[in-house]
Amino acid sequence: MEKTTDTFPLTMNSSEEQGTVCIFGTGDFGRSLGLKMLHCGYSVVFGSRNPQKSSLLPKGAEVLSYSEAAQKSDIIFLTIHREHYDFLTELTGVLNGKILVDVSNNLKINQYPESNAEYLAQLLPGAHVVKAFNTISAWALQSGALDASRQVFVCGNNNKAKQRVMDIVRTLGLTPLDQGSLKAASEIENYPLQLFPMWKFPFYLSAVLCVFFFFYCVVREVIYPYVYENKDNSFRMAISIPNRVFPIAALTLLALVYLPGVIAAILQLYRGTKYRRFPDWLDHWMLCRKQLGLVALGFAFLHVLYTLVIPIRYYVRWRLGNQTTTQAISKKENPFSTSSAWLSDSYMALGILGFFLFVLLGITSLPSVSNAVNWREFRFVQSKLGYLTLIFCTAHTLIYGGKKFLSPSILRWCLPSAYVIALIIPCTVLVLKFILILPCVNKTLTRIRQGWERHSKVSNWH
Repeated sequence: MEKTTDTFPLTMNSSEEQGTVCIFGTGDFGRSLGLKMLHCGYSVVFGSRNPQKSSLLPKGAEVLSYSEAAQKSDIIFLTIHREHYDFLTELTGVLNGKILVDVSNNLKINQYPESNAEYLAQLLPGAHVVKAFNTISAWALQSGALDASRQVFVCGNNNKAKQRVMDIVRTLGLTPLDQGSLKAASEIENYPLQLFPMWKFPFYLSAVLCVFFFFYCVVREVIYPYVYENKDNSFRMAISIPNRVFPIAALTLLALVYLPGVIAAILQLYRGTKYRRFPDWLDHWMLCRKQLGLVALGFAFLHVLYTLVIPIRYYVRWRLGNQTTTQAISKKENPFSTSSAWLSDSYMALGILGFFLFVLLGITSLPSVSNAVNWREFRFVQSKLGYLTLIFCTAHTLIYGGKKFLSPSILRWCLPSAYVIALIIPCTVLVLKFILILPCVNKTLTRIRQGWERHSKVSNWH
């Protein structure tokens, strides 16, 4: 294996005129990388098994055999798959002392015992292997590599070789991220194969919540009336029931964003120190809080959209028309109730304010926005305003129940309304948070987070 060393002469500096780079492989990625480098002022030479048959290459690039191309530059980009690395052993003499940039990926995570880059370093111990560009697609290179596609993870054992590659990355208008030695190559190669790694838990959890509450509402609002009243309410499964499920999922997920922080605080108080690791499940939960919040915001948007279409529903128009006709025939009208008007307006006002703060939380979680505020401002929005959002949304749900919130008349098969169940976690979080901010409790928690330990003879302040 290659040892970490800095004793490697480099002839090109990023501030000087760009030199020649060699690319092994004439596939989609190799051609796109070559075109990008040509546009940035590099001379590009391709290495190919059949130089005469290579086509579709960028205009201005030269194509030669592998051996001839390798002699043209001291940095070579390998845009070929691992299973084709064997031919490189025939070029050991030519490749000694050169920088080999491995851009390969695998078909599945941890496909081989070692990373492709480490395997390449074993094949060619005299070369300086650097892992880079495997997280950038050919399309991103052609389209300008906008937004998140600008990041290029780089690792290697030779610091100067790695710096040379990072200079090229910057010249191409991309952002290099130094990941350390070649041991990090496995993680870098697994990165493009991960499908929403931090989103799996939020997606699975939201799916479970939606399925559970959907069938819970079906039992209460469709099956129960059919059994006892022979009434067909199956049409409710299209609009009414989803419009109950979505706000419940949004409120529950929002509460679950702040619950791990409360649990972590309780653990620190119980242990009397901050220098003990949290359980793995709590660590993972805390890392997924942003994703949980964004999924919750998506459900809140659905709730708003479903609520806006309620007036144009056939069932609502039929019921209002029928009620109006009945009142006209009987020459009676329902008396205006000030208390009902207050409940209705308060319910709507809290919902609007809660949704506004919800959107604000989602906007500030965007990298372009969060990078524009300092840590204290970001914490204020995500913590203080986040809890205010949870209070508004919880109050919105409480007022929705109104006078019938705990009335036995709402029970069907001893099952309360779904929104009653949805309030359990948010109310628990708010009660625990209220206890934690009490001066006597908060003072101890603050000391612990500043380094104080209950069982330490000497307080550790950092």
